[in-house]
Amino acid sequence: MLEKEVINFEKTAIVGIVTQNQSEEKLNEYLDELEFLTFTAGGEVIKRFSQKMERPNPKTFVGTGKIDEINLFVKENKISTVIFDDELTPSQQKNISRIIDCKILDRTNLILDIFAQRAETSYARTQVELAQCIYLLPRLSGLWTHLERQKGGIGMRGPGETEIETDRRIVRDRISLLKEKIKTIDKQMSIQRSNRGAMVRVALVGYTNVGKSTLMNAIGKSEVFVENKLFATLDTTVRKVVIKNLPFLLSDTVGFIRKLPTQLVDSFKSTLDEVREADLLLHVVDISHPDFEDHIESVNQILQEIKSNDKPTIMVFNKIDAYKHLTIDDDDLITERTRKHWTLDEWKQTWMSNVGHDKALFISATQKENFEEFREMVYEAVRQIHITRFPYNNFLYPDYKDAIEKEEE
Repeated sequence: MLEKEVINFEKTAIVGIVTQNQSEEKLNEYLDELEFLTFTAGGEVIKRFSQKMERPNPKTFVGTGKIDEINLFVKENKISTVIFDDELTPSQQKNISRIIDCKILDRTNLILDIFAQRAETSYARTQVELAQCIYLLPRLSGLWTHLERQKGGIGMRGPGETEIETDRRIVRDRISLLKEKIKTIDKQMSIQRSNRGAMVRVALVGYTNVGKSTLMNAIGKSEVFVENKLFATLDTTVRKVVIKNLPFLLSDTVGFIRKLPTQLVDSFKSTLDEVREADLLLHVVDISHPDFEDHIESVNQILQEIKSNDKPTIMVFNKIDAYKHLTIDDDDLITERTRKHWTLDEWKQTWMSNVGHDKALFISATQKENFEEFREMVYEAVRQIHITRFPYNNFLYPDYKDAIEKEEE
């Protein structure tokens, strides 16, 4: 059964470059992630290509020798898709397509494709289509390269340009239509959020595939889709959760990723509004991932972009059951002990034990390890927000009861 699935995967090659701003180690991390993205989209990476350059080649991203090497490999191995780790300019994409006769994608295009596959609701599909149209608009001329290959310009330039302009007008009109549709849905969702009343809102945020949906299922007893792939969840799920005598709203949001396309940040504005309007953030981290510190930085950067980085936050280091560290013999004087060899206890003694105004704890959402400690910490944080917001009535104020009754209806 597994062999059949592998055979159906598209044969793919991925390409990245080492620059002054991106070391070889960092490139390998990005290519690992790009390979996982490719697998999520339905591809199988056969080969990785990399090149050291000061900056990307403005014409073909990589050098002419490397592009010829990629082209030869594509022909000999019947590769159907070549994916570049960074976003290609329209001219780069057009030039590469002239040389390599297969699908040419970049990281942004790949992420948009995964989002398109994962979009289940009408709203998510609208958001993804808007992002795709914004990405496609400057690249439409590449679809008409067959006209440029025909010699003798009489009668050819006019029709070609007319076709391109017609397509551009169609796409622009579609973008306007989708933006209006999203505005209407945004208003509806804004009204829904305002109708939630006085209940405290808690949002799960974090890098993609860190276990937010698993945690949502464990706390909220809901059935949110879970899969070991990137961007398994696109639609925001909101559930009422009760810990002890204290109910609050918990939302599971779309996962973040490094080099997240700006088109997606714009089109998924309403999804991110759940984060903006939250009273408390649970920043979930996959501590078993070797690059989890970079993931934290990427999430914090996006939170800063949407002006939500100053909210009360609990750092939830998940997947401690999957965390494995390399053990080094005390007598081994050759191998240098680095952060990759630290135990969980050693990690807890670092910045994790004191992250400024934040709090941190270590759990396993699947195994329910340290779950009581987690529930207690969330309970105390939500309770403090209640006391601050309603200092006189505490948990017995009428507005709060009305909000609960509304939510239950």
